[in-house]
Amino acid sequence: MVKPSLVDPRIMEVGAMSLTLNEARAVSLRAREHAEALGATVTIAIVDAGGHLQILDRMDGANPLSARIAPAKAAGVALFHRDSSDLIGLAEAYPAVFAQIVEVAGTPIVAGRAARLLRRQGVVLGAIAVAGGTLDQDDECVDVGVDAHTLATSTPVSAQASFAE
Repeated sequence: MVKPSLVDPRIMEVGAMSLTLNEARAVSLRAREHAEALGATVTIAIVDAGGHLQILDRMDGANPLSARIAPAKAAGVALFHRDSSDLIGLAEAYPAVFAQIVEVAGTPIVAGRAARLLRRQGVVLGAIAVAGGTLDQDDECVDVGVDAHTLATSTPVSAQASFAE
């Protein structure tokens, strides 16, 4: 008789798929460049699938509070596996349940615009969130960051930007 495995092999496959630091940097860099082009000063947060901070990029002059809001928005999106518009809807539809889940999560969670999931082959790798500009500027920067991730995951590693500074 074969003993059942304690570890589901599908979990190992998904676990092997994670957002690399270079991918997170590329996403942040593209979002930052777009913010600069818009004349916005923002904070960009990139988290892994567990909502743990990988990159916090606060531009010179960005509102200090944006450095707390961006990671909380990104963590919420990653942990709930829902983009910001869906997360806002959930928080509005079930405020008491949402508040209880936020308490259990053990990390600050903000349901706000300008936060999106980063995926590879349908698997959630993490999330990006932007805070500090106007809502439209923040949304645009997030979109550019997600697009940068999509390009990075389809581009060979050798062709990606170097981050030695």
